[in-house]
Amino acid sequence: MKQHLILASGSPRRKELLENVRVPFTVVISDVEEVVDPKLPPSEIVMSLAEQKAAAVADRFNESIVLGADTVVVYNGEILGKPANTEEAKRMLTKLSGNTHQVLTGVAILFQKEKILFYEQTDVTFWTISEEEIEDYIETEEPMDKAGSYGIQELGSLFVKEIKGDYFSVVGLPVARTVRELKKAGFSLK
Repeated sequence: MKQHLILASGSPRRKELLENVRVPFTVVISDVEEVVDPKLPPSEIVMSLAEQKAAAVADRFNESIVLGADTVVVYNGEILGKPANTEEAKRMLTKLSGNTHQVLTGVAILFQKEKILFYEQTDVTFWTISEEEIEDYIETEEPMDKAGSYGIQELGSLFVKEIKGDYFSVVGLPVARTVRELKKAGFSLK
């Protein structure tokens, strides 16, 4: 019997990444209230958040494979989430300017009372960006719904000097590893 895959995320980027590699799935947005222990390391936080999102959907669709994911930006040990306002976006981008930060994406695959949890970490180095460039970027409103206040796949790409790791993980889902793990869970692309 062919397994049905559900993406427990409203992220248009994750949806697009799966569509690009022709993975058949449906979207069911998780409405879970995210709760984490801030004392945990970022790697455990992203896996916990991914699992919470997937579990909230898996409870309703126990015959399906459910995929959850979460992405955080970390600079000097501090998690930079989505900015609450333009001032917060400006502070984050100023911190990242001329520096290297880490982007961690946690993935949870839940199926038949089993689970696969993993994360990918990618180092991203920014060029030094001017205050004017930061303000122009914030005016586009692109930073407002993105961890760390930038999207590497859009205008935020203009700040990226170098990346070491999985580019797609920075976008929101380490696609190649995710597909390999889905196959371990019995999911077939055909």
